[in-house]
Amino acid sequence: MFRSVAEAREIARRRLPPAVFHYIDGGKEDEATVRANEAAFARWNFLPAACPTATRPDLGTTILGRRCAMPLAIAPTGFVRIVHADGELGAARPAARYGLPIAISTWASAPAGDVVAANPDCWFQLYMIGGRDGAGYCIDLAREAGCRVLVVTADIAGVSPADRIAPPLPDPGDPASILRFAPSALGRPRWLWSLLRGGLAMPAPNAPRRDDGTMLRVADAGRLLTRTPLGWDDLRWVRKRWPGPLVLKGVMRPGDALKALECGVDGIVVSNHGGKVLDGSAATLDALPAIAEAVGGRCEILLDGGLRRGADLVRARALGANAALIGRPWLWGLAAGGEHGVAQILDLFRSSLSATLANLDLSRFDDVDGSVLW
Repeated sequence: MFRSVAEAREIARRRLPPAVFHYIDGGKEDEATVRANEAAFARWNFLPAACPTATRPDLGTTILGRRCAMPLAIAPTGFVRIVHADGELGAARPAARYGLPIAISTWASAPAGDVVAANPDCWFQLYMIGGRDGAGYCIDLAREAGCRVLVVTADIAGVSPADRIAPPLPDPGDPASILRFAPSALGRPRWLWSLLRGGLAMPAPNAPRRDDGTMLRVADAGRLLTRTPLGWDDLRWVRKRWPGPLVLKGVMRPGDALKALECGVDGIVVSNHGGKVLDGSAATLDALPAIAEAVGGRCEILLDGGLRRGADLVRARALGANAALIGRPWLWGLAAGGEHGVAQILDLFRSSLSATLANLDLSRFDDVDGSVLW
């Protein structure tokens, strides 16, 4: 049992090979944006109430048409099985028990149908891999699997081979790369055994297929992610193709939020891809208020980046977000303790959120507004 998200991160750092830990933990170049995302929350302080009486506040809210137990969703990450054998299912199951949605990546290790079976409030995150033909394949797959929400990622241009976007696994057909990776892996036998049970190739069952019908694999991710970037006309095409709630992830400018509205989205995610794409990007919490003002309640706004405790959900709501996504915290929990570790992370967020609302004397999360912040 770990007592904080920071403690889960430290356990994950010890249990994973350095390159794998940096895949889930690190950012681009100097990692200034990674630090900025988290530091932005510390600049906003609370104004607690005197004589509070809200001892058991209602933490729930509605996210994209469905009531959720907390204003929180699991953010999508590719090739989660590199962290722990439980993979995406190790997050889907506890999220379902806690009444929360999970978003899975196009590069997810588990088939979308298996994740939906574990958590019916499953969202599918879409890259334009293979252009509209590839995107159409993924959209049809997500719909047939029963995914409820489609999340289109808009901020992946300009990724270099050195960036921490694709997992740092050796090529099974390259003995030299295996030998280079071996020293760090052999020192972590529990992690290595977990990885080898599923195989080093690590296929992506929800991504478009190769021309010969075989699955794309982890080695394909880096070269394919930026080959066909998303354009505004593509987003309009996706809107026509997808019948359910549609979200655009990667919005940092008010003008882009307005363009997304014109394309028919139901929500946007204020996100800088966790600092993995453009170092020096503004912190997402800093960008949030101007975007919220521009949107003016015409679509839902979710925040992604830097959240480390339930109190951060209150800060995000007070500055204009309806709810938020967490990425690194649940991945640290998965690395530290598999499915049980993810459950602990969610419990930490729930406890912190409840305590924060109680001290602000708010009986419902939906009552949070800017007056609680200094």
